[in-house]
Amino acid sequence: MQQSQAQSSREQQHSRKAELVLDAKATLGEGPHWHAEQKKLYWVDIIGGSFHRFDPAAGTNETFRVGKSVGAVVCDAADGEAVILATRDGFERYHCVTGELTPIADPEAHLQDNRFNDGKCDSAGRFWAGTMQDVEEVVTGSFYVLDNDLSCRKVHGDVGVSNGLAWSLDETVLYYIDSMKQTVTAFDYDREAGTIGNPRLAIDFQPEEGLPDGMTIDSEGMLWIAHWDGWQVSRWNPETGEKLDSIYVPVAKASSCIFGGEALDTLYITTASVGLTEETRGAEPHAGSLFACKPGVTGTPTHLFRSDKSFT
Repeated sequence: MQQSQAQSSREQQHSRKAELVLDAKATLGEGPHWHAEQKKLYWVDIIGGSFHRFDPAAGTNETFRVGKSVGAVVCDAADGEAVILATRDGFERYHCVTGELTPIADPEAHLQDNRFNDGKCDSAGRFWAGTMQDVEEVVTGSFYVLDNDLSCRKVHGDVGVSNGLAWSLDETVLYYIDSMKQTVTAFDYDREAGTIGNPRLAIDFQPEEGLPDGMTIDSEGMLWIAHWDGWQVSRWNPETGEKLDSIYVPVAKASSCIFGGEALDTLYITTASVGLTEETRGAEPHAGSLFACKPGVTGTPTHLFRSDKSFT
């Protein structure tokens, strides 16, 4: 009864509620990626060592088991059945038909306790993704870019838990979350060169419930941030650092979000069940599942990875 009352109280604090769309029960759902042409949502289960392809129209979900932690998935512009993954072993290409996994670059082969976490592509088709120590005890992560020529470079260091990222509408700013530091950092971003600089604090998340996790940006330039252990996804003005709105998620660990649907008016939300016990699972029966909400604003397109080189 007390748990039910607590959840009811949380729900009343938010303007909207996310609804269940796929009872996936993943261990650590993350990294949603909307493929506009396919009208499908790609997402990962990091601890489950897999990524998924969800068809909202059919309500079906395909599972692709990689056999190692998968921090992020982006689709390959050159092949509709291929994706680029950020895994424990760096950047790799996976073919959904053949199951072939092809290594591309592993910038932290010397750091066996690290793994890649969240990532996404910019409008030039580069894949940005960062790393973290698996046990999340010390700061050993960095932020990398997989360029169009398949070379990999480090763009930022001193990272605790590399997480959500998004670009401003005019593509002059990159917003970046380090969950361990509970901050959203703004970098000057040069699209042509694919470089970042001049880091400064955009949002201090410490007063909030939970930690900042995955992130996306809407068509009005406002950021949407998933709260890990915060039961919500919130909307922020990155220019002022002001929290504008929030959506209740009936799972404590909301992990990331992305806009999808034909009009990009549906916010898809990934969640996690990691850490739940038999006693606590009853309060979150759909932990690890996919949720969605129409927040009254549209999102921005998800970009595919574009390579100058052939994988064949």
